[in-house]
Order: sequence, then C-alpha cells, then structure tokens
Amino acid sequence: MTRSADAPISPSTSVMSPERPWRRPGAARYAMARLRGLRRPQVTVYEAPRVVVDNDLPIPTRDGTVLRANVYRPQGAGPWPVIVCAHPYGKDNLPARGRNGWRLPPQYRMMRQTSPVRISQYTSWEAPDPAYWTDHGYVVVNADLRGSGTSEGVGTLLSAQEGRDVADIIQWASEQPWSTGSVGMIGVSYLAITQYSGAAERPDALRCIVPWEGFTDPYRDLMRPGGVRENGFLKLWTALMTASETVNLEKAARIHPTRDDWWTSLVRDISNIQVPVLLCTSFSDNNLHSRGTFRAFETVSSTDRFAWTHRSGKWSTFYSDEAKEAQLAFFDHFLADRAPRPDLPAVRLEVRDSRDTVTVVRREDAWPLARTLWTPWYLDNGRLGDHPSTHAGTARFDLRRQGLSFRRTLGRDLELTGAMALRIWIELDGTTDADLYVGVEKWRNGRYVPFEGSYGFGRDRVTTGWQRVSMRELDEEKSRPGRPEHTFDRPQPMTTGEVVPVDVALGPSATSFRSGDEIRLVIAGRWLWPSNPLTGQFPAHYARGPRGRATLHWGPERPAALTVPVIPSSEF
Repeated sequence: MTRSADAPISPSTSVMSPERPWRRPGAARYAMARLRGLRRPQVTVYEAPRVVVDNDLPIPTRDGTVLRANVYRPQGAGPWPVIVCAHPYGKDNLPARGRNGWRLPPQYRMMRQTSPVRISQYTSWEAPDPAYWTDHGYVVVNADLRGSGTSEGVGTLLSAQEGRDVADIIQWASEQPWSTGSVGMIGVSYLAITQYSGAAERPDALRCIVPWEGFTDPYRDLMRPGGVRENGFLKLWTALMTASETVNLEKAARIHPTRDDWWTSLVRDISNIQVPVLLCTSFSDNNLHSRGTFRAFETVSSTDRFAWTHRSGKWSTFYSDEAKEAQLAFFDHFLADRAPRPDLPAVRLEVRDSRDTVTVVRREDAWPLARTLWTPWYLDNGRLGDHPSTHAGTARFDLRRQGLSFRRTLGRDLELTGAMALRIWIELDGTTDADLYVGVEKWRNGRYVPFEGSYGFGRDRVTTGWQRVSMRELDEEKSRPGRPEHTFDRPQPMTTGEVVPVDVALGPSATSFRSGDEIRLVIAGRWLWPSNPLTGQFPAHYARGPRGRATLHWGPERPAALTVPVIPSSEF
C-alpha cells in the first residue's frame, strides 16, 4: 500500500551537478569536542567494597579445555541466580587506579561517549557492572573465551565451538554452591553475540538472555555489507583482541568476497532460541549491529521477546538508570522468579528529531510496524517526487571524487520508522564494477541535522546503505517491501553500455520530520565520510572501489525510487 507523503513536487528543468556528500557542516566544532573527549572521557569509576571476588576460577569444558572466569558474589551465604558474560576482550582488562586517577580501557577514549558513564572498578569492556548486580542479589560470572585472557586453548571468533563453550560455562555456573541453578546472560556487542551462540545450544540451566546490540550475520551486518568490504573497524578490532585466534577475520573478508560456506559457518541458528529475550535494537549502530539485532528480534522462537530501541550512545545507554531498570525487571521475573511479569512493551520505540532531541518514546506491538505505508519517492533530476518521471533522464558522477543528491521538501509533518530501500538503474564507464554508498539526510532551514551513529559518531545521517554492483542479484523469496535481500553468492560484472537495476538496502531508523524540512538522498562511489578520525566515523572504513564513472538513469521505463516507511500521522 502506498500514498503520497506530502505535497506534490513541481517539475524542475534544472541540470544536476555532482557534489561531495562527505563534506558536511559542523566538522570543526565536532573535532574540538572529540579532542576534549579523548583527553577526558565522560566515564566515572567508583569503588565497590561489598563485592566478594573470586578470580580465575577454572571451568572445565566437554573436550577437556579449561576456561577461567572471575566470579562476583553478594556478601552472605546465598544461593543467588547467576548472570554470565563471555568474551574475547579479557575479563581482567579492568579500570586501574593510577597516580592521577583511574586508567580506563582504551576503547573509552577512542570512541566518543555521548553522556556520562558510571561503572565500578570490576567492570570490563561492554560487560555488566558486578557491583550493580550483586547489590540486587545476583552473582556475576565474567569468563574469558577459549584462547583469550587466562583461558586455555586456541579460539576461533564466531565459531560453533564458542557456543558449546558458553553452554558449558552456563552448566558450570548452575552447579556451584552459590548458585540457585538458574542462569541468565547479558552484555554488549560481542558479549551479545555469545549469548546467541550459547542460547542456540539450549543449555538446561539457561533461563533468559539480554543481548545488547549484537550482529547475527557477519557477512551482511559488518564485514561485507551489501558485498562491500569493511577494512577499518576490523583492523582495530583485531588489534584490541586478547584472544589467540586460528582465523584472521580481516584477511578472511578479503579472500571470501561472496557469502560462501565459510561465512555461513559463522551464522548461528537463532531460531533455536526459545528462552525469554530482551534485545537492545538500536538505530545508532547501523555500521555494526542494528540490522542483525532487528533480525534476531524477528527470528528467535521465544514467545517472550522484547525490543528496546534507542538512538543514543551504545555504552551510555547500556549503563543508564533507565536501561538497568528494564534489565533488572526482566531478570527479577524471568531469571530470579521473585517479581511479577515486567510491564515491558514488545517494542519500546524511540523516535528522534535529531541527535539530541527525542520526539516520543512509545509502546509498539511488532516490528516492522504493522501500519507502515511503504511509499516510493521517485528520482527525477535532483528531486524526489511522488510519481515516476514522464521523461527519461540521466546524471553522471566520478566514482571516487563525486556524488549526487536528490531532494524533497516536506509539505507536512512526517514520521519515517523502519528500513528504507533504493532502486536505481546504473551504467558504468571505465570499470565493470562499483561500490555504491547511499545515505538519507535531514536538513532544516538550510542546516544539516546530525544523528548518533556507530562507534560514538555524532554526525551521522538518518540512515545509510551499501551495495557492490556486481553483487546485485536479489533473493526474491526473502525480499520484502522496503527490505531487499541479496544472495551474495556470485558476482555479475557489467559490460560497456549495459544499464542494470541495483537495489540498495538502508538500515532501520525512527525519525520525525517537520513541515519544511528537507530530506536529501545522496549517492556516491566512495565512503560518505572523511577518513580523518576527528571528523569522520572512526574507525569505520571501506575498501577503495574501482576508478571510473557511473551514470544513473530514470524515467518511465526505469522508475528509480527511494522506498520509505511512512507512519500515518494520526498515530504519532
């Protein structure tokens, strides 16, 4: 079902000019704020004297390898329900008191914190704060995965072996004298991914999980989104890893361009997860976790599943009072069995006007929203119109140095909540392939409106998408309105003079617009931000695409369009 989103756009006879969409206002001011954050991140460490700590406890696994964990317990005899996290970042990589205060893990300085974070000295990177959870009557088990920290063996990131090891950790935790036998899991990013892999094994003692932003398909979500190779975050991730690994993921991403059996071996069967799930499905991590977490919400078999959306910082949100209250209510019922069923909506939807302004937080019953009106806005000579152009048109740009933009000024207030998709017709000159980068921007009164993005980036667009032209083949059975799915199983290089349709999937978002706002679609053949770590989206970076030029085509026979998820105005 479609309908007009606002007032019709008048025909234009202007000639399109290429632009450089990676240049957006506000860079200098943002860089100064980043420098201040590098010197003094907004992180406070507090001491927690009441926690009982047992370091490096051995955990035997089914093949005889010994893993090790730090265990944090409340004072007293117990027993208590147990919260587990397992990861390759080093359970002992904790804040350390120095001569000039607390020294933090380097990630807190590298990646911008959007608001103050407060953690105890026992909190490792992206892990639950043991002081908070022991104060509320839980034991916390923070385990090194195989080959990382003080655990034995050699690990393989994202492997099926990790799932078996996590299941063994859960079983061990359930059998300890301080345990009630009930185990849950919580954690951010990789600490969410290990929850998927462990829960998919269905260990008997596992009662529920709280995966806070975790991808579910390494190829599609991070390493080759749209078939485009990521080579920025992967380098930093490899450098920060404490694990002894059998596979270098950055190298693997280079030598496996298609989504072959090697990639599918890294995907866990999350439909096998039946325990209650509270997922953080943020809109601010499109480069890394957003798509995969929404996929998890739609795929797990749990009858009790809840999605917590936001568009703020990953870490400041996870440790915020509001999020911890929801996590605690979830655990108190589903793990500890000591509180009534929590009043959590199926989807906690946060809609934003900008990076710093929340329009509304409301309850929803499903994702995508059932009342979504999938609405095409058609490309036509620099404009986004309600109807396909009545005449054929083209625009040309250099793949490495230029981009194009198509604009629409809204005639009424509007909410766009959900994923977006772009279909274009493209011709290449001087190359048989190209990497396409697509962004949707919001402008108000001539000013660029920034949003929160991955890795603490505070100048992001509403949403972004990637697509390698040769990987354009669609999976027709899995594709849905506004959400194209590609097979990624074979490259299809182009030939001279050939014009082909290409579909680009853009990530989910929830954004409000006012009458008079401008929505701008940008298309380029290179990454849409500069590589400067102070003004760009550090550490995000993508492999440099081929040289050449691209020509976009539109018209009656080639109805190029951006499909947007319009939410009826009476509902917000």
